[in-house]
Amino acid sequence: MSGNTFGELFQITTFGESHGPALGAVVSGVPAGLKVDAEFIQRELDRRRPGSGIPGTTARREADRVKILSGVFKGVATGTPIAFVIENTDQHSADYDRMAGCFRPGHADFTYLKKYGIRDWRGGGRASGRETAARVGAGALAKLLLREYRIEVAAGVESIGAVKCETADFSAPGGNELNALDPAAVAAMREAIAAAARDNDSLGGVVRCRVTGVPAGLGEPVFDKLDALVAHAVMSIGAVKGIEFGAGFGVSELRGSVDNDPITPEGFATNRAGGVLGGISTGAALEFRAAVKPTPSIGIVQRTIDTSGKAAEITVGGRHDVCIAPRIVPVVEAMTALVLADLLLIQRARRI
Repeated sequence: MSGNTFGELFQITTFGESHGPALGAVVSGVPAGLKVDAEFIQRELDRRRPGSGIPGTTARREADRVKILSGVFKGVATGTPIAFVIENTDQHSADYDRMAGCFRPGHADFTYLKKYGIRDWRGGGRASGRETAARVGAGALAKLLLREYRIEVAAGVESIGAVKCETADFSAPGGNELNALDPAAVAAMREAIAAAARDNDSLGGVVRCRVTGVPAGLGEPVFDKLDALVAHAVMSIGAVKGIEFGAGFGVSELRGSVDNDPITPEGFATNRAGGVLGGISTGAALEFRAAVKPTPSIGIVQRTIDTSGKAAEITVGGRHDVCIAPRIVPVVEAMTALVLADLLLIQRARRI
């Protein structure tokens, strides 16, 4: 059992830490003959990289240039494992020297030490959001496979703090710097982020995802249901603290006569189920929302303990995002694409 490997047939194993030499992944199960668009992979990485121009993000500057090491010949997947690396070039490890002896509230410092007996305190090590770069690279390969089936994964920021989008246009995120689903909300979101930054604080948000073109029949009941696997994948992103599909928690206030999606000859009339029934895709759009917590690295004095268990106070230095939600958008897309790519390959073996 390895917590660093995900998937069955379309399988990834990621490696690397925030302040190590590089991050990367080995992706197995990419079908031979798939065209591997290296420029597309790079564009996906550019969407989440630090220094990409998103307001309130870390001052760390990384090129995040992907280097494919194996599994691709003349732009085509050979069927063998595809390995790639992304070098770290702008680490400031000294920023964390004074915090090495204390646990940062909201971070995984305490739990990593309890599990392994040792921890990489430079930027959080493996628990850093920097780890998601490898996921996005692998997810880009999954997206290339999904395109062969005309399946498109799109996500965007639905809210930042108390500022919420009034509409949900999934073509909008690429056209504004906060990846917001409603461009009209961007100005208020920017001000909310600026206000938090002035207070040396941070903000959370909600990312909404929609996948179109999903055929009916994907999902492996009973333990590997489509929604269960997507929840597993998205909840494995460090800053995500909740997920709901379709109407989500709102169904608890409804009657069955309202919650049930009517079925017509043209398809489902509504989609409160979020595109999943019995853990299997219905053919309607797969829809879910993910709650992203405020960045735990803040410049406010916080209570904590040191590594000997004594009470202490800490102010977290270094370079950090005020709100991580805009940069998590491509990560949510990547993890969703990895689940769907895997289930597509599994489904091909289920029926003649």
